Amino acid sequence: MKLLILGGTTEATALAAALAGRHDLRPVLSLAGRTAHPALPPIPHRIGGFGGVAGLSDYLERERQEAVVDATHPFAARISAHAAEACGRLGLPLLAFTRPPWQPGPGDRWTGVPDLDAAARALGGPPRRVLLTVGRLGLAAFRAAPQHRYLIRSIDPPAPGDLPPEHRVVLDRGPFRLADETALMAGEAVETLVTKNSGGPAAAAKLAAARALGIGVVLVARPTAAGPRDEAVALPDVLAWIDARAHGRAMP
Repeated sequence: MKLLILGGTTEATALAAALAGRHDLRPVLSLAGRTAHPALPPIPHRIGGFGGVAGLSDYLERERQEAVVDATHPFAARISAHAAEACGRLGLPLLAFTRPPWQPGPGDRWTGVPDLDAAARALGGPPRRVLLTVGRLGLAAFRAAPQHRYLIRSIDPPAPGDLPPEHRVVLDRGPFRLADETALMAGEAVETLVTKNSGGPAAAAKLAAARALGIGVVLVARPTAAGPRDEAVALPDVLAWIDARAHGRAMP
């Protein structure tokens, strides 16, 4: 069976590793190309966009793909919506391999907001020292709150025009350890953490560090999933879904 995996996450990496070497499948991992030096998978891959719903539909038909696994980031709303529409047009099965969102626990001081513009407003008027871990493409919203001092963590360098005036950029790639997150926030005297509710263990240490230090968190909610699709949060369930379609078995 020919299988397209929309990737760019730890989940996609784990799935690619699990499928490597299988002779009953012909998987291809697609990376958007937004990270300058992505970790390449042990299966065939492509890098770059498709050109919207029409381009993705054309690719799926041309390559005779038989199923799609959307293992993109929970905030990659556009490609997920395109996948849902393209698969709906073509009658292809679609599975979202996603992460359960983070939930607050005892000691957490979270403020939930719907988007990045609301996150910038939630910081308030008095100047604060803010740790931003929202991805380099979401930084422009914080130019509307220039009074704060921002410590910005990003995998790749942000565009200079997106940066708020008072900032320092730290280039780093997770997963991050609790001890390191705690040392970073304490050493930089961070007063507020702003992040997206990505879920999963790879980036959860910053929330535990904020809890331990009594730091408030502004947490951006996930976009609403678009279009009909199956969903799974565990790799064995994803593999079972793929096997059922590759070998014609009914799902439980």
